[in-house]
Parts: sequence; C-alpha cells; structure tokens
Amino acid sequence: MAASQVFYRKWRPQTLAEVVGQEQVTQTLLNALKSGRVSHAYLFCGPRGTGKTSTGRILAKAVNCLTSGKGEPCNTCLLCQAVNESRAPDVIEIDAASNTGVDDIRNLRERVNYAPNQSRYKVYIIDEVHMLSTSASNALLKTLEEPPPYVIFILATTEAHKVLPTVQSRCQRFDFRRLTQTDVVAKLAGIAKAEGIQIQPEALRLVARSAAGSLRDAENLLEQLTTYYGAEVTLQQTQTMLGITGDWRAKELVKHLVNNDITAGITTISSVNSDGLDLRQFTREMVEYLRGLLLVKTGASDTVDFTAEEIVELKALAAKAPLPQILKAVKIFGQIDLSFDNYSTLPLELALVDCILTEEKKETRPRPDEPEPVKPARVAAPSPTVTQPQPTAAEPVKPARVTPPQVAVPVQPKPPAARPEPTVAKPEPPRETPPLKAGAAAAAPPLSSETEQARLNWRQIIEQAPENTRKTPAMAILRSAGVRVAKVEGDAVVLAFKYPIHKEQIEKLENQQTVEKIIGHFLGRPCHVRCVHEPENNHLVKAALKMGAQITKTEEK
Repeated sequence: MAASQVFYRKWRPQTLAEVVGQEQVTQTLLNALKSGRVSHAYLFCGPRGTGKTSTGRILAKAVNCLTSGKGEPCNTCLLCQAVNESRAPDVIEIDAASNTGVDDIRNLRERVNYAPNQSRYKVYIIDEVHMLSTSASNALLKTLEEPPPYVIFILATTEAHKVLPTVQSRCQRFDFRRLTQTDVVAKLAGIAKAEGIQIQPEALRLVARSAAGSLRDAENLLEQLTTYYGAEVTLQQTQTMLGITGDWRAKELVKHLVNNDITAGITTISSVNSDGLDLRQFTREMVEYLRGLLLVKTGASDTVDFTAEEIVELKALAAKAPLPQILKAVKIFGQIDLSFDNYSTLPLELALVDCILTEEKKETRPRPDEPEPVKPARVAAPSPTVTQPQPTAAEPVKPARVTPPQVAVPVQPKPPAARPEPTVAKPEPPRETPPLKAGAAAAAPPLSSETEQARLNWRQIIEQAPENTRKTPAMAILRSAGVRVAKVEGDAVVLAFKYPIHKEQIEKLENQQTVEKIIGHFLGRPCHVRCVHEPENNHLVKAALKMGAQITKTEEK
C-alpha cells in the first residue's frame, strides 16, 4: 500500500500560473522563457512556504520540457513527469544546511563539468543557500559567475541578508512576498473542495491568519484538522485545534485597560491563568485586538479583519481611549517576553500596571518630574507662614544671621515692604520665630542626605544598573511607577511599593538579590533591601512631603 502524500506535496503548483500570490515573479520568468532569455543563475528570496523551491522546480521543467521549452511546462512528457516524481537525474536539489563545507562545493564544481544525461540543461537547486560557510560561498563564486552553457543555478533562501554580496551580484534576484490572507483562503477553499472537506469560511480565515502568510503552514494546519475531526470541520473545532483562547477574555482585558481598572485587569489575568490557557496565545490575541483598536482610532477601520459586531465594540472603546494610551499599550504588550517562564503571569501584570500608571501619572502630574524644580517647591512652601509675623521683628532679627542662608534667602526681598511699621514691634513674635526657623533648618539637611539623593536619582539608579541585571524580572518591577526609596540608613535600604503584588515579587530571594546589586552599584557599597507596602493615597501625606517633610517610619501591611 502506497503512502498517501501530505497536502503541501500533493497540491504543490505544477505550472507558473498555479503559483499563488507571486505574479511579479512568475510573469517575469514566463516572459524570459518565451523569449529564450533564461539566466544562468537565480536567487529566490522570501519567507518560508511562499513557493521558492516549487518555482525552481517549475523552471527546471520548463527549460527541459520536450513539448515546448518556450513557456509553461506540459507536465505530460517524460522529463516533466520525471521532475514531478523527483527522479530526474539532471535536476539536482541540494540542502545547503547539511552541505555547508568547502568539500561539498568542490564536489559540486566537479560534477558541473559533466554534460546532462537526458535534458537540455542541468539545473542545480540549492535550498537555504545562506547556510553555506563563507569559504564554501567563495568557492562557488567562479562557477556561479561563468558556469557551462548547459547549467542553471537556482539559489533559495529565507535570509537574503546572510548571503554574500558577491554571490548576490552574480544572480538575478527575485523577492517572494508573504501571501495575503485572501490568497491563502482561496487556495485552501480549492483544496477543501477537491478533497471533499466541509469547513466553515470563518475557520478557513482563522487557519490563514494563524499561518502568517505561509501557504505550506496553512496546508499543514488544514490537514491536521481533517485528520482529527474528519471531513466536517467547524469554527469551534478550529479554535480548539489552534489553541485559541477565549476571545472575550482578551477583549475584557482591553476594556479594563481603557477604563484604568488595575484590580479588574489583574483579576482577568488570574482567571486566564487559573483555567490553564496558553498565555502566549492569549497575549497574541490581546495585541491583535489592541492593533484593531489602534486602526479604528486612526480612522482605518476598513483594514481591520474583524466582524461587524467587533468593529462596533472597537469604535465604542476608541471613543473613550486617547490615541497615546492605545499606542503605549500596543508597544508594551507587543514587547512582552514570556520565554523565561511560560506559566508566569508577572509580565502581563507588569504591562497592565505600567500602562495604567503611565496614564494616571499624565493626569495627576502635568509637570515633568525633574529634581531641580522640585527643590524650590519644597523649601519655599513654609515661607508664606514665616513672612506674616516677620515684618514686626525685622529689626531685632538682623544680628542673628546663622540660619538665613538656608531659608531666609528667598524671603529677604519681602521685609523692606513692611519697614514702615517698625514702631509697632511686639515682644512675643521674636520668641515664636526661632522655633519656626529651627524647624525649617532641620528640614533642609535631608535634601542632601543619602535618602533624598537616592530618591531624586531613582531614574539614574535604573539606567546605570549592571548589564547582567537589565533583562531580569526584578528590573521590570523597578521600572514601574509604584516603587520609591523610603529610607537609606547605612547598609539598609527600605523600598516602598504602591501595590502589594510588586512587594511580594521583589521579596523572592532571586529578585531581592538582583535589587540589592542594582542599588549597591549606585551607592558604591553592598546593601540590604527591605520592602514595605505604602499605598501613598493619603492627600495629607502627599502635601506634607511636598512641603519638605520626611517619612521616618513605615509599617508593613
């Protein structure tokens, strides 16, 4: 019993007209065949599964066809059938991935000198030619430039940038483009009809989307579906086979993102993980939905490959979300790397919190966070309370100029406006002002303390981190906006976290050691990090910190 052929071999194109989606290549080759101007060397570049090797075989048949030799192959003569059945002695296919050495190319050069056995031309199809070593590629150059008149080279590669420029210059280059979903769906529909497979059009579109422009991958997926489910395939079965998670979860998470709801978003991520869904596939679906939201927001809804109901939902979300927020979300979620742990939800959670906190920061802090503008705001805040009682005591305070360099410098221009009232001086205010000045002077030194230095230079701590710590989960947590330096005392560093989930992650041994290395690199000495949960949602605390107060004690929750 003969083994059945897989779909991608059984339905491989046999003429140039059957090659899907590469008209710019096939029409040029057809014109060259008709005019008898076939080149001695071709370089076919493009993604996998787009027809490079198949086109090379068709060209080999066309130049050797016994019926015409000046156009499409007939596929009926002895030579065409021999090529179709992979038994033509003068059509040699070489896998460069397993023949990379100089000796392999030298053997090829020796065989090139022998005339063809049955055909007009000897055709060498070298697949994945970029895998040849540099010395092997150089050994091929002379033969590639001036081969015998009866030899044609067809080089195929998925990575043209790795092919030596000297090799490329000796070939006619054709770039095969990635196939459109429309072309793939049309081809799959033809195969399904010929094979007697009943499959829903939505399922075919889903298969084409998953194949990402590779017809061979799409044909393999279609064969897997029919092998498992038989001749009748539904959309739900296709989703199950392809590992598609519940689309509603991806849409739900995008809605929470637009609504700036961190709690609901983390709950959704947790439920996805609890159900054992593939986090990579879930992230892809969410990014695809965010991309649709971006296109709808920019007025390109006609290019979105969604149903009418989904487009209506996207338009409603786009009306609520500003374009910078959508763009930020697409970038952050599109860069998520789940390679270090396929089952960890931390990258998704960090991306969600980062997007929402960035948006909240824009709403609550319209000014940039620069250390220089912050300092005067903290020192100048107490000055209005000092200037009202100060005019009456302007003359007595003049001899004592020990504390003014820190606080009274910005206040000094105001007393002259109050000099007309020196005769109304009272004895009480001079006794009340020294405690105020002492308090202000006590609040000034922390601005230059190590705690304040670390707090103001937090961005530099992150940017100057050691190279081996920059792609760690701990660094991803430190980059989020909910982390701040609460205290630095000797070798002890207290970090305050706005959200408890980040605190728990940093307290893991590996992450804590990484953070200690990052902060210790900035301080110039080893340190020990302790984590506390500090929501910072009290407006009184924020106001006190803005006026120059300092947190001296924090309690873990």
